[in-house]
Amino acid sequence: MTNIHVPVSVLNLAPIREGEDTKDAINAMVDLAQSAEDMGYERYWIAEHHNTPTLVSSATTLLIKHTLEHTSKIRVGSGGIMLPNHSPLTVAEQFGTMAVLYPDRLDLGLGRAPGTDMVTARALRRSQMDTSVHSFPDDVKDLLTYFGPAEKQSKVKAHPGVGTEVPLYILGSSTDSAVLAAKMGLPYVFASHFAPTYMDQAIAIYRDRFQPSEYLDKPHVTVCLNVVAAESDAEAERETTTMKQFFLNVVRGSQTPLQPPVEDMDAIWTAQEKAVAGSMSSMTLSGSKDTIKKQLTKFQEAYHVDEIMAVSYMYDPEKQKRSYEIFKEVVDGK
Repeated sequence: MTNIHVPVSVLNLAPIREGEDTKDAINAMVDLAQSAEDMGYERYWIAEHHNTPTLVSSATTLLIKHTLEHTSKIRVGSGGIMLPNHSPLTVAEQFGTMAVLYPDRLDLGLGRAPGTDMVTARALRRSQMDTSVHSFPDDVKDLLTYFGPAEKQSKVKAHPGVGTEVPLYILGSSTDSAVLAAKMGLPYVFASHFAPTYMDQAIAIYRDRFQPSEYLDKPHVTVCLNVVAAESDAEAERETTTMKQFFLNVVRGSQTPLQPPVEDMDAIWTAQEKAVAGSMSSMTLSGSKDTIKKQLTKFQEAYHVDEIMAVSYMYDPEKQKRSYEIFKEVVDGK
């Protein structure tokens, strides 16, 4: 049987739950990080989204710093910092500072999309004539230099930053970033939790074209999956309706906080909405411990990924933590 004892991590978009406010969402983000640390998860990443009132993950670096302050050993990072929105030097200075404060606990996941609509993206851009979406490969190279040793620096340096060797990860939801990650010899993280269409192709391209580097000697693939684990399949099925409502929110472009589970999704969405939301969330592990184990085994038999990053959209924080606990028990063989 395929080995499913794969390292597992957590991705959090930091959603606001129905009936709660921004501070509650930030507190919940920290609480989940502390629980993930206690459970033995590898890392805890926080997303970047803008002009989205239902998510609090806009100032990602501040949230990472806040999470590092309130944990002691789990790695904390970005899933990701969307580079078109930021100067690489500023990112290097911010992450370099955190690396000094919290050594060997920081990850920098990098995305080439803005993480928002184009109107907001223009408001975030470094200049009105910005081409930073297209300069992503050069921006990544700049960051590698900024975090590198003193003898490899250019005239402009990141202080703090030089010599911190903050590890970089390339994030993607298409094949473009897979090609780049392979060429640069960097670890690759695929966003199957909301854009699974090109997962097979992207993983294959990355592994086939990977060039060993000073950062990584062989391919390292992390896949983000939705995970909703519960005491029974029936309970998990009900809990997934929160996730389904989250994706319906995306499909409709509405701004509804994270909703409690419902008895009947068909009373809420149309057949077309169900199909679109279903395709976005098709890479989901859902069920009891035994069911999750079977699903994970099947997934690993097909993809043999090096790490899984779990995303759990669940309304009840205690049930969310229990879901992560069950998932960790599965990969630990308990």
